[in-house]
Amino acid sequence: MQLIKYITLLALFSSSVLLHSKDEWKSRTIYQLITDRFWRTDGSTAGCADIHKYCGGTWKGIEDQLDYIKNMGFDAIWISPMPENYGDDYHGYAALNWYNPNPHFGDANSLKSMINTAHSKGIWVMLDVVANHVAYIDTDYGKVTPFNDGSHYHTKCQINNWGDANEVEYCRLSNLPDLNQDNQFVRDTLKKWVKDTVSEYNFDGIRVDTVPHVKVPFWKEYSQAAGVFSIGEALNGDIGYVSNFANNALDATLNYPLYFTMKNVFNYKQSMYQIRTTLNGEKNAFHDMDALGVFVDNHDNPRFLSMTYSIPLFKSALTFALFAQGIPIVYYGSEQGYAGGADPNNRETLWNTMNPNSELYKYLQTVVSVRKSHQVWKEQHVERYVNDKFYAFSRGQVLVALTNDDQGTQSILVSYHPFSAGQTVCNKLKQNDCTQVGNNGVQITLQGGEAKIYVPANSETEQVAQDFLAFE
Repeated sequence: MQLIKYITLLALFSSSVLLHSKDEWKSRTIYQLITDRFWRTDGSTAGCADIHKYCGGTWKGIEDQLDYIKNMGFDAIWISPMPENYGDDYHGYAALNWYNPNPHFGDANSLKSMINTAHSKGIWVMLDVVANHVAYIDTDYGKVTPFNDGSHYHTKCQINNWGDANEVEYCRLSNLPDLNQDNQFVRDTLKKWVKDTVSEYNFDGIRVDTVPHVKVPFWKEYSQAAGVFSIGEALNGDIGYVSNFANNALDATLNYPLYFTMKNVFNYKQSMYQIRTTLNGEKNAFHDMDALGVFVDNHDNPRFLSMTYSIPLFKSALTFALFAQGIPIVYYGSEQGYAGGADPNNRETLWNTMNPNSELYKYLQTVVSVRKSHQVWKEQHVERYVNDKFYAFSRGQVLVALTNDDQGTQSILVSYHPFSAGQTVCNKLKQNDCTQVGNNGVQITLQGGEAKIYVPANSETEQVAQDFLAFE
C-alpha cells in the first residue's frame, strides 16, 4: 500500500513539474509553424498541387525536423490546432470533431511522440486552440461533435460593425457558426476539452484564437482549466482594446499594436519615434509587457518581405522583435526569406527550401544566441537614442542599434548607454566590428539598413574578434 501511495505521489509530482509558468515562458523563443506546411512523414520535397488544400505536413514530419528548429536556437514551437477539420481546411480553424486528432496530421500516438521528442530536446510545445466557432457547416449542426444542436450556437448573424462588442461576440466571423459559451454544456465541454487535451498530450502552453469574439469571463475559466500559459489573439492595433484581454482574460496576448508599429517603421519607413510612442503607451496599459508575443510575421498577415523586399530591413525588424520586451515569435519560412502575400500565399510549404545554411537562418541563429546568452528577458528595455531613422535601446549589457534607412548611412553618437568609458564593445553581427566607448559615448554607424548588437568584449561570454559570425 505504501508503495502504491509513493508511486501515485511521484506521478503527481512528475506531472506538476512539467507545467511552465508565465515567467518561465518569458525565457523562451517561439518558432511558429503550420503543421501541414512544415515537413512530410515520408520526407518528400515535391511541391503542393493546391496550396488552398492539404499539402501533406504531419506531426511525424515535425518530429523528424526538430533539430532544424533547435539548431536555430528556438526552444518552443507553436503548432496548428489538432482536432479533425472540415473538408480541405488544412489550417485547423474549422473543427468538425473535437475528439478526433486530425487524420491528415497523424494519430494520437504520433502527436504524443512528437511532443515527447521535443521535450527531450528542450523544446516546449504550444497548441493553437479555438473555442469561438466550428467548421463551415452553416446550420447543419448535426455534423459537429460534440456541439451537434442548434442551442449550442448563437443565432445566425454576420459581423458587420467591428466596433460593436456585442456583435463581435455574438455574430459569425466569416460565416463560421458561433458557439454559445453561455450554454452550460458548451462552456463545460470546451473547458473540459482543453484541460484533458493539455493533460493527455503534455502541452506546455496554448495560443488562443479569436479572443475578442468571446466574453472575457469565459476566457478566464478556460485559461484556468488549461492550467498552462495562455496567449491570445486580438487582431487590433489599439493598445487599450488589446490590453483588456491581456490583463483580464488570459496570461497575455500577441502584441498586435507593436506589430503595426513595426510595420509602419520598417516596411513603410515612417518615423522611428513611433516605437517610443507605442512602448510608452503599452507600459501604461499592459500589466505585464514581458509576457506579450512579439512578432514580425504570422499566418494571418502578409509577410514582411511581400510588402518591402529589403533583407536588411527584415533583419532589423526581426532583431527588434527578438530583443524587445515580450516573448519573441518567429514565423516559419522567415529563415528562408519567404515573401508570400495574403492568405494562403503566406502559408508556403517549407520542405522544398529547408536550408540550414541560408543567410537568414544563420542570422537568426546568432541573434537568438545573443538573446539567450545575455538573458535579456530579465533586463529592462531602456531607450538610448531615437530619431526618425535610428533607434537604439539596451537590455542589460546588450545595446541594439537599428535603422529603417536601407539606402543610406546613419552615424550617431549615443551618449546615453549601458557601458563604461574606455570599455571595448563588439557587434555580434559582424566579425571584428569592435569599438572603444569614448568619454562622450559610443559612435555607431549603420549602413544600408544594417542592425548592430553591441556587447562588452570583456564580459564572461565575449572576447574581442572571436566567436563572431559575418553577415555581409
